[in-house]
Amino acid sequence: MRLSISLLCLFCVPVFAAPPVGVTVRSLEAVAIHPVREAQAQAVSLNLAKLSAEIAARIDRIPVEPGQRIARHAVVAELDCGDARIAAERAEAALASAQARLKLARQQLQRNTELAARNFISGDALDSRKTEVEVAAADVKLNQAVYNSARRDVGKCSVRTPFPAIVEARLAQVGEWASPGTPLVQVWDTSRLQLAAQLQASEADSLTDPRFVSQGREYAVKLLRVSPALNPAARTREARFTFVSAPPAPGSHGVLRWRDPRAWLPADYLVRRGNALGVFIVVDDVARFVALADAQEGRPALAAGLPRTARLVVNGRFALQDGTRVTLQ
Repeated sequence: MRLSISLLCLFCVPVFAAPPVGVTVRSLEAVAIHPVREAQAQAVSLNLAKLSAEIAARIDRIPVEPGQRIARHAVVAELDCGDARIAAERAEAALASAQARLKLARQQLQRNTELAARNFISGDALDSRKTEVEVAAADVKLNQAVYNSARRDVGKCSVRTPFPAIVEARLAQVGEWASPGTPLVQVWDTSRLQLAAQLQASEADSLTDPRFVSQGREYAVKLLRVSPALNPAARTREARFTFVSAPPAPGSHGVLRWRDPRAWLPADYLVRRGNALGVFIVVDDVARFVALADAQEGRPALAAGLPRTARLVVNGRFALQDGTRVTLQ
């Protein structure tokens, strides 16, 4: 009887849960870090052009030097224009002759029209005069085209840059014979400069307030595009930026620097549970383990999926398991 009473009392004693673990918490916003990222970058021109001769002529002058800044339409080379001017004068004379023949043909047509009205000439004779006018008019158009072409050739005696530029190199020498297509001067287009940077695939979505730093100077840039193609060797993607204000010289090397807007957790806050690395957060006085994808030992981890107001356990986390009741200290 006494044994039965003892067992009954034993089963009636309430089972007490383990006491809550005292922890200290801080918000994700308070502990998160925003690393400063860097990537190699270079100021590039969309045009590195070789300005070439368009006519066959001897080079008379190259008035520019490497490294010189030149304005749009500045002369970079002058060719001997004697033959081109003679051809233009010949074409002008031929045009004047054709215009005179057209004038005469029109006068004759007018007189023949008056005579035909009084039946002094036949209809066939009048048609012949009309044809002569049409032929003369076509001859004028032909000679006008030849003259225009000759004048264009005269204009090609002076080779000009189509944009403001920096002279990269002289590719020919004074006195040499240039044929159509002979490169004379190589220039950088300074009106269309961009910044090219090679980014890791994971960095392409974290560009905030990027800056280009080169030779101790900082330049504000604006993102234009990130290439969807990966460099097969470096596994990087090329990003292109435009300069907000005055750009550096084309070819300038430096680094693209920006602050990562995403929240990263310092490595000290990570704990391992099973095969996963993560952090403990407190939800309704209960510790919950949140695994962080791609987290690595000793390195900051991206707090993907955690709200900025999440309460992270900073002290007492090593004694916790998922579901442990906690009390805040």
